[in-house]
Amino acid sequence: MLLHRVFIAVMLLCIAPICSRADETITVVSWGGVYEAAQRRAIYDPFTRATGIRVKAVTYSGGVAALEARAEAEGWDVVDMIEDQAISACDAGLLARVVVQQIADAHQTIAPADDFLPGAFRACSVAQNVYATVFAFDDRAFLGEKPAHVADFFDLERYPGKRALQRSPDIILEWALMAEGVPVSQVYDLLSTDRGLRLAFRKLENLRGSIIWWQDVGTPAEMLSDGRAVMASGYNGRFFSAQQKTGAPITIVWDGQVTGYEVWAILRGARDQDTAQKFLRFATAPEQMAALAELIPYGPARRSALSRVGLHWKTGVPMRDHLPTAPQHSNRALYGDSLWYARTKELRTKRFEAWLSNE
Repeated sequence: MLLHRVFIAVMLLCIAPICSRADETITVVSWGGVYEAAQRRAIYDPFTRATGIRVKAVTYSGGVAALEARAEAEGWDVVDMIEDQAISACDAGLLARVVVQQIADAHQTIAPADDFLPGAFRACSVAQNVYATVFAFDDRAFLGEKPAHVADFFDLERYPGKRALQRSPDIILEWALMAEGVPVSQVYDLLSTDRGLRLAFRKLENLRGSIIWWQDVGTPAEMLSDGRAVMASGYNGRFFSAQQKTGAPITIVWDGQVTGYEVWAILRGARDQDTAQKFLRFATAPEQMAALAELIPYGPARRSALSRVGLHWKTGVPMRDHLPTAPQHSNRALYGDSLWYARTKELRTKRFEAWLSNE
C-alpha cells in the first residue's frame, strides 16, 4: 500500500512539463566570459526552470571553421553567431532553416515586421541583440586631452602607445576610411574597390609596429587594465563589464562604432530540432532580451524588449544609456554590412594577410 501511494505521488508530480524533460539537455554554443555568464542568468537558467530542459554551455571563438570542425563531434544544437558568419554557415549548408512564424509570434500579437529590427531574420538565423565594436582607452595614459574620435586611434603623435587590435581586417578597415574623412554612407562602397582598400591599408600603415594583436574577445579590456595597450578595439559590452566589475580605468569612444547583429542559429545536425526551436522561441522573447540587456549592454533586437530594459541588476546603472542603440551614441555610427562581410571575406583576408606579411 505504501509503495502504491508513493507511485501515485510520483505520477501526480510528473503531470508538470518539467518531469517529462528531466533528462533532456540542449547544447548551446556561445562566446564564454561575462557574456555567457549573462546569458546563463537571463536565458539558460530561466529556460530550464520553465521547461525542465537543461542547457549545456559550450564556448567557442566564432567562425564557420569551428562549426565544421566541432559541431558534429560535440553535438552542438544551437549556436550564438555574428550575423555575417551565420550567413556564410547557412550558405555552406551547416545551419537549419529558421521558420519565422514559429519564433516571432510565440509571445505577442505584434507582427514581426513591426517588432523586430529591420533585417533581423535571415534564412538560417534570427537576431537577438545589437552589439557594437568600439575602441576604448586607458584613462591613465592621457592626462590632458583625451581621444574622442576614430581618427585619434591612428594618431600616434598626439596619443602615443600600443594599440590592441583583433587580428582581422574587419572593422579596422572601416575605421581607417572614417579616419580619412570618408562619410559613413560611402565606406562599404569604397571598400569594395581596389582604391578604397589601398587607402585603408595606407592609413593602417600608421600603426605598424604599434599593434598588439588579440584573438579572444575578453583580452582587450585586460590589455588596457594592465597597461599593455593604451587603446584597444573590442565589444562595448566587454568594456562595460570591466568598468563595472573591477573599476577598470577604461573609457569607451562611441565615434565610429560599427554595430551588428548577434544572432541565434540552429545546427543542421541538431539532435532535436523541435527542442532547438523551443529554445529560440524562449531566448528571443522580449522578457529574455530585456533581461540580458540589464546584465550586459547589448541592445535588444525587438522594440517591445527595449521598453522593458531597466537598471543594471547589481550596480543600478540605467542600462539604456549604455546600449549601442542609445540616441547619444548614434552620431557617426556605421551599421556593419553582414552581406558585404560574407561575400568579401576571401578578398579582405587575402589583402590583410599580404599586409601582415610585410611586418
